[in-house]
Amino acid sequence: MATRLERITKQRQQKLERIRALGVNPYPASYHRSHTAQQAIALVQQQEASGQKEASDVSLAGRVRANRAMGKISFVDIHDSSGKIQLYFNRESLDQTSLKLFKEIDIGDIIGARGWLFRTKTGEPTLEVADFTLLAKSLQPLPEKWHGLSNIDKRFRQRYLDLISNNEIKEIFQIRSQVIASVRHFLNQRGFIEVETPVLQPAAGGALAQPFTTHHHTLDQDFYLRIALELHLKRLIIGGLDKVYELGRTFRNEGISTKHNPEFTMLESYEAYADYRDVMKMLEEMVAKVCQQVLGTHRVKFGDEIINFKPPWPQLSLKEVIKKHSGIDFMQFPDADALRAEMLKLDIEVDPQKDRGRLVDELIATFVEPNLIQPTILVDYPVEMSPLAKTKADDNRLVERFEAFAGGLEIANAFTELNDPVEQRERFLKQQKQRHPKGEPVETIDQDFLLALEHGMPPSGGLGVGIDRLVMLFTNQHSIREVILFPQLKEKD
Repeated sequence: MATRLERITKQRQQKLERIRALGVNPYPASYHRSHTAQQAIALVQQQEASGQKEASDVSLAGRVRANRAMGKISFVDIHDSSGKIQLYFNRESLDQTSLKLFKEIDIGDIIGARGWLFRTKTGEPTLEVADFTLLAKSLQPLPEKWHGLSNIDKRFRQRYLDLISNNEIKEIFQIRSQVIASVRHFLNQRGFIEVETPVLQPAAGGALAQPFTTHHHTLDQDFYLRIALELHLKRLIIGGLDKVYELGRTFRNEGISTKHNPEFTMLESYEAYADYRDVMKMLEEMVAKVCQQVLGTHRVKFGDEIINFKPPWPQLSLKEVIKKHSGIDFMQFPDADALRAEMLKLDIEVDPQKDRGRLVDELIATFVEPNLIQPTILVDYPVEMSPLAKTKADDNRLVERFEAFAGGLEIANAFTELNDPVEQRERFLKQQKQRHPKGEPVETIDQDFLLALEHGMPPSGGLGVGIDRLVMLFTNQHSIREVILFPQLKEKD
């Protein structure tokens, strides 16, 4: 026995055949509309404000979302990317072909309509239709109007249905687009230039992460999808481009969670003759300005909290904040074994393969990060966590690095960049020696980057910002999947 969906699909295919039999192309190549729905509504208001009596000839297009028949007239709601507008059809004014075509129109079809704007007795801006065109026949039904699309897995797999059914989802991605445009504007205004660097790289460097691997057949060579943008951007600083940034996709072959997706969008910027304190001020100013420009305020609702991005943000010592929330002073434990033993006293499950830097990172994620709701900057990180950052002049166990947090999320990471090629090579080798025997992913050494560094890199400040997490905060979303149009999902059988 056929399912309800199968019956509906069959009925719509039969309608498609009848439409073709009328000599109507159900999928024409183009349609020229004069206004969006919102522009048409604004035009009605302008006509009323000016006392205009003559009706404007307007062409609209959109997806049919409702059809209310009342005798010989029908009111049809269509939606486009700007919103909804009502169409008024008087079936007595339609020619025979149009009347037959109108009877075959379903919820979900896309139509174009030409006519004149007016306001109904109930106050609804409406287009009185003189003629209409079928632009695309929908063979699949939309989710039910009153229930919408609520199945989370289906929402992400069929994002187009999510966008059709849930207006608030459109708003999230409109905000995302505005955030990215605002970030670009901010950096361009400060003299940065936007660049593009390779996604396929012979060495996976710039971060401690497991890469995706692929193979180039012509070159007969394995490549990695980049895990960071850093090393190529630094090459440009070496080459004399003093302020550069890239907004690009980054790939890490690691876990999936509400905070992590295997591919995500990063902003990385590098500025010659700056240090991490300069970058800190720039980050605070950028996030505050983007928030103000996109949302009209420095204050955003995130869950039950109101987060205020207005600078300056509090600055806390990493050592002190970990000690406050966990009781552990990591500076008292100079190697991984000693720190691991101390963490085990707190009944923390500790991976025996993790080095000291990874253990400190676990302390941050477990005890500190969830408590950092208001924008907060943590400074003075151990050198083991930061192989690409310059050591502090007064303590070579620490580096000039900060991370920024808000809403319990890490949103940014920044260094005074290490520009000593000898020390950089030693750190890479030490890191590889520490991690490889324990079976962990090895950060391959980018020899070309080290060669570039030997030509001299000016003192520089670098910044990385997780765009997806920033959008999560600005849109009050607690899963990264809600702010990525097509998040990674396991394929169904």
